[in-house]
Amino acid sequence: MRLAIGVVLAVWLVFGAAAAGQRGYFGNDRAVNCKSNADTGLTILAGPMNYAGVNPTVHCSAKAPHPSA
Repeated sequence: MRLAIGVVLAVWLVFGAAAAGQRGYFGNDRAVNCKSNADTGLTILAGPMNYAGVNPTVHCSAKAPHPSA
C-alpha cells in the first residue's frame, strides 16, 4: 500500500512538472521573484489537474515584511 501511494505521488508530480515545462516556467529568461516561483510550485503540485483546466496562480504583495531592527 505504501509503495502504491509513493508511485501515485511520483506520477502526480511528474505530470505537474511536465505542465510547468510546457508553460515555460523552467526557462532562463523568467524573472526570479515571488510570483514566478510560487506559480511554478503550484503548477507542479496541481499535477494532472493542469490538463483539466486548472491554472493556479499566486498574487504576491509588492512589499515583503522586513524584520524589525
